[in-house]
Amino acid sequence: MENIAREHSTDLVEKSQKGNQQAFGKLMGLWYQRIYNLAFKYFNDHDLAMEITQQTFITVHQKIDRLKNPEAFKCWLYKLALNHCRQEDRRQKRFTWISIFNMQQNSDEVEAFRIEENQGDQQETTQLLQLLIQKLPEEQRCVLLLKEYEGLKFREIAEALGISENTAKSRLYYALNHLKKGMEKYKYGIR
Repeated sequence: MENIAREHSTDLVEKSQKGNQQAFGKLMGLWYQRIYNLAFKYFNDHDLAMEITQQTFITVHQKIDRLKNPEAFKCWLYKLALNHCRQEDRRQKRFTWISIFNMQQNSDEVEAFRIEENQGDQQETTQLLQLLIQKLPEEQRCVLLLKEYEGLKFREIAEALGISENTAKSRLYYALNHLKKGMEKYKYGIR
């Protein structure tokens, strides 16, 4: 199924590069949800995910004629999306004020998870996992999202992020280790 989607994308990319807007619309339709999902997992925010997805496809539309190898579209698309995620992340951090109140609020979030631990609610575990993913270092978060949520191969991740396959594997290992320790810390039974 993946090969069929890739071949179909390659054909649509080639047509889009020649100015076929209908082909670009189909290409966007094929990939829109996946890019939205990636951005949503990155930020855990619907509005930001929508904005990142739109920015990504605007960039694709503007630069698709510069893509030399249409078969590399998938990695190129993920690279663009992650670049937009990183830019937005940096922009938000520049305007985030750290205060005692924010620190107390984060502490309250963690405490809420501790209080709810006895309920065993899957939703609580999912929320904790999303919180822990947000706290991962950016390079680990990117690899984790591309591998675990998008199902990319290490070769594709390496290409999209401009790193070696071994670096991608290492970052995934550390990301999963951080998540495991975070889950253990809040007594969710992962040992």
